[in-house]
Amino acid sequence: MSSSSVTSSAPRRWTSISLWAVRALLALAFAAAGTAKLYGVPMLVEEFGHIGLGQWFRYLTGTLEILGAVVILVPSRAAFGALLLVCIMIGAIFTHLFVIGGSPVPALVLLILSAIVVYAKRGQIVTRRV
Repeated sequence: MSSSSVTSSAPRRWTSISLWAVRALLALAFAAAGTAKLYGVPMLVEEFGHIGLGQWFRYLTGTLEILGAVVILVPSRAAFGALLLVCIMIGAIFTHLFVIGGSPVPALVLLILSAIVVYAKRGQIVTRRV
């Protein structure tokens, strides 16, 4: 094996490992957040009450977060899971800024990490036209 093939595969391997780590971190974060919403943690019940859309929206958001957490771990569908999580985080940022207050920074960090996965896996989303 030549030294050029070793050096060219090492960055790809570390990129792949890093991307898996980001996907696992996102899956854990969103699975925990979604479960807390579905379980009915009092702080979240109050927060969603303040949003004004009703508790059905808390259940929908929690379900979508868990769905995104599962799908982002499926290698062939990771981009779709990450795209779903990007959409959820855009909504969370706007909600924090204009409705409930508080810091949107955690949602912004999760948005950026999800967007990195979407970008890295963009080939799964783009379809060829025939």
